[in-house]
Amino acid sequence: MSGTVFSAFYEIVRRIPAGSVTTYGQVARLAGMSRSARLVGYAMAACQDPSVPCHRVVDRFGGTKAAFDTFAPGTQRALLEAEGVPFRPDGTVDLDLCLWAPE
Repeated sequence: MSGTVFSAFYEIVRRIPAGSVTTYGQVARLAGMSRSARLVGYAMAACQDPSVPCHRVVDRFGGTKAAFDTFAPGTQRALLEAEGVPFRPDGTVDLDLCLWAPE
C-alpha cells in the first residue's frame, strides 16, 4: 500500500514549481489524506527519484528538515535559496511569499 500512497504524494510534489514550497499537510490534503502529514514526511525521506523535488516540502511553520541534509547541514535551505525561496530571519521559509497554491 505505501508504494501507491507514496506515488500519489510524489505526483503532487512534482507539480510544485521552482521558487515555491508546500507543507507536508498540504500534500496530504491534496492526496485526500488530510491527517497524514507525517506519512508524507516518511515518503519524502524515502524518495530516491531525482524527478521529485522533495526539498520543496517544508513543515507547517516553514521549517526545513535535517533528513534532506544528506550532503551537509543546510542542504535543503541551500537548494531552496538557489531557487529564490525567501527565508525569514528565524531561518524558516516565508510561507506568505512562496506557498504553492495549486489550481
